[in-house]
Amino acid sequence: MSDTDDTSAEAGLVSRVRVIEGQPLADRAAAYANLHDELARRLDQAPPEPGA
Repeated sequence: MSDTDDTSAEAGLVSRVRVIEGQPLADRAAAYANLHDELARRLDQAPPEPGA
């Protein structure tokens, strides 16, 4: 992944968190749980780091 991709992904994540933070508390909790699940799935699917 290039620096540009990293920056774009980071900006997308920050944007999603801002949207979540604008929601009522109960909705926020569910949205963070969904975000957590999505990020965990991505991490599980990512190729292993060389030398790890």
